[in-house]
Amino acid sequence: SKVPTTKAPRDKKNPVALPTASGSGERVVYSVDDDRVWLVAANNRTERTFKVTPGTVDPGVGTYAVTSRSKAVTGSDGAQIEHVVRFTVVDGVAIGFSSAIDGSTCSPDSTKKLGGIRETRKNGTAMWNFATVGVKVVVIR
Repeated sequence: SKVPTTKAPRDKKNPVALPTASGSGERVVYSVDDDRVWLVAANNRTERTFKVTPGTVDPGVGTYAVTSRSKAVTGSDGAQIEHVVRFTVVDGVAIGFSSAIDGSTCSPDSTKKLGGIRETRKNGTAMWNFATVGVKVVVIR
């Protein structure tokens, strides 16, 4: 499939507004260029938006669904993580949102293939409560 080379249109007056062309209905919208997530209700209203720290492996632009979740596990970087919400696999690397239990959101080790998209614990709890298995995840630039 052809990867879009242009960003989804943005509201220049409100850069954190939900981008147009990011799907419809209940969904998680993730911008790989802006490192930002929007939790969007069925009525297309943004319930929450927040910055994230991406892993070293990005998902491709497209529409996915939450495939699995884990309350608490050890991340591929060795960190204790919670509220893991996975939505795809890229070259054998699971891609998903999570929070480090120690609260850190530092950049990942660039020498490793890591698919964890880290969020604060507070945002991780919001994601966990919102993104149950089957919920749409729309990845945009």
